[in-house]
Amino acid sequence: MRLRALLETDALGLRLLGGEHELDRSVRGVMTTDLRDPSRYLTGGELVLTGLAWRRDAADSEPFVRILAGAGVAGLAAGEAELGEIPGDLIEACERHRLPIFAVDETVAFATITEYVVRQVSGERAGDLAAVVDRHRRLMTSGPAGGGPDVVLDLLGSDLDLHAWVLSPTGRQIAGAGAPLPGQVGATLAGHHLAATRTGRRGPHRATVDGVTYSLFPIRNTGRGAAPASRDVRESVLSDWLLAVEADASDWPAARLDLLQGVTQLIAVERDRRDAARTVRRRLAQEVLELVQTGAAPAEIAARLRVAAPVLLPGMGTAPHWQVVVARVEWGAEGAPGGQVTSGIAGGPVAQALLEEILVDPAVTGPDSADRIAVAHTGDEAVALVPLPARAAPSADGGDLAEADGTAGATTAKEDPALHADALLAAVRAPLSAGLADDGRLTLGVSAAVHSPEGLRGALEEARHARRVAAARPGRVCAAGHHELASHVLLLPFVPDDVRRAFTARLLDPLRDYDRRHRAELIPTLEAFLDCDGSWTRCAARLHLHVNTLRYRVGRIEQLTGRDLSRLEDKLDFFLALRMS
Repeated sequence: MRLRALLETDALGLRLLGGEHELDRSVRGVMTTDLRDPSRYLTGGELVLTGLAWRRDAADSEPFVRILAGAGVAGLAAGEAELGEIPGDLIEACERHRLPIFAVDETVAFATITEYVVRQVSGERAGDLAAVVDRHRRLMTSGPAGGGPDVVLDLLGSDLDLHAWVLSPTGRQIAGAGAPLPGQVGATLAGHHLAATRTGRRGPHRATVDGVTYSLFPIRNTGRGAAPASRDVRESVLSDWLLAVEADASDWPAARLDLLQGVTQLIAVERDRRDAARTVRRRLAQEVLELVQTGAAPAEIAARLRVAAPVLLPGMGTAPHWQVVVARVEWGAEGAPGGQVTSGIAGGPVAQALLEEILVDPAVTGPDSADRIAVAHTGDEAVALVPLPARAAPSADGGDLAEADGTAGATTAKEDPALHADALLAAVRAPLSAGLADDGRLTLGVSAAVHSPEGLRGALEEARHARRVAAARPGRVCAAGHHELASHVLLLPFVPDDVRRAFTARLLDPLRDYDRRHRAELIPTLEAFLDCDGSWTRCAARLHLHVNTLRYRVGRIEQLTGRDLSRLEDKLDFFLALRMS
């Protein structure tokens, strides 16, 4: 805005005392000061407001005005409340330095002038920024533009003082200006956004985390050339990015909201471009998956992997080890375990987008950090081929390398980089559960690492078995790893429900009935006894009982069930019954 506009606004109570030829100067901000030397706080273009408390005598005016002029301020407005009128020596100093000077009527508060200037300058900056955003959007629509989303977020910070971040649906930071958003805050904001989106509420959504208010804008491309909008929000809710702005947008004017919507459109174009770049990698993964599933010869699979290596494995010079991760997203009326899908929504593409996100190390930022993750989908299932750097040469007999617990991306010379099922979901379980709400489920299975194409078929079947184990567990987001497949845990989920109920009722119902009538705690005693491997002393110590009391309870269990807890077979039956109950 121009100084002239301030003078023409009667409500501000400004009276020009000198510098009428300088009224076309631009005002870029406002500052109130009574310091004798405020230079450290001036950046140029400000309207400086002062109550003249810094002035002791006429000699103080010249150095004060010289400092303001040297800093490039737009003008000086002095209040009349302190001295009754503006001293002539101050007016003369301003004339010498060609600095416009105004008198502020004592009935007008400096806060009134400050609020007016800030509002006008912010509005003009928003208009300028909107033009930049629009120009940037046209550039990105017609071809790649340098900088990506970070450029626009920098503009929001510098011109509107808005701190903003682009987040994935799990809360991972993809872009941002200034300090990164803490990981837990990002996950919490993503959960808020997904939960609000599932209720059908229009953005922006308001969320408060650790006392800080954020506004969450969905990022979707609705411009020309965009993909058709989803008929059901569940088709896209778990793959859409969001823009988190550290501000409360509930009282923003329409112009500023429109500007932020333009920013989201701009980022959506970049998102579409990134997805297009993944098309080749997805197609190659699909080809490899089809070869593995159809039982193709290992030599054929190895040949295909060699051809695909430059795309699937950029920067990896040696043949890696592989792990297979299988994911399934199911939507239904109640999302109950067992996976009966009643919604008609294709789960494969949703699971594919989720796997591409989940397999990225949450500590890594940026949209291109998943370049070594190849994910295909078939039906309602998504399959990821994850290359792992070879830790050591394969053994002479060709056996697979052993796997130790590790997490994606956490590789050092002494650590095994293999994926671990629970670690994959630890950071994303909360936000994804919010997006799945009460009618969706994500289940995931992870294979062991294999060091050659010959092992891929077995790894795929292993990952699928692990996923079925995960599907038998309660919860919206569940995972299982290959290490669980060598246990009774693999068998229990596939016992028919009627057999399960009959088996557990025969063994445990007499104990439950007795506990209900006598409060005897026979079930907890049985669990502790089995957990202590039948050791009387350890079990009695754990339950804080005398050994004779423990012997009495175990005897009552045997009497009610007709079993003998000194026999291995009966111990095993009780163990399984407790696990299935």
